[in-house]
Amino acid sequence: AGLLSLMFLWLSYRITVIRRSGGTSLGYGDDDRLLRAVRVHGNFAEYVPFALVLLALAELSGAHWAGVHALGLSLLAGRLLHAYGLSVKAGVSFGRFWGTALTFAVLLFGGLYVAGLGVMRLVSG
Repeated sequence: AGLLSLMFLWLSYRITVIRRSGGTSLGYGDDDRLLRAVRVHGNFAEYVPFALVLLALAELSGAHWAGVHALGLSLLAGRLLHAYGLSVKAGVSFGRFWGTALTFAVLLFGGLYVAGLGVMRLVSG
């Protein structure tokens, strides 16, 4: 979570730098680089908080530390890959594809784990 918060700040700072260099105070203007930077930042803000909640729930529910760390590192790697891939070009790229895939895998496995724990607790009373 700490490394992801630093990454979020970096993505925010990058937008500010691009806006200043292009003289765009609001919106994207016609700057494709700014549009991509805003979408990288927005995509991060859309997925990371929910994934971190799942990681916290898994940890609080007694998940093995190695599993929580594996999911956390996968999330960080996924977000780094996605940010790089989309920053370089708008279309399909290795980084964008695998970054999205890793992020979705974290949400899938984290969600299944936490939901499975909930079901087991309901069944066991």
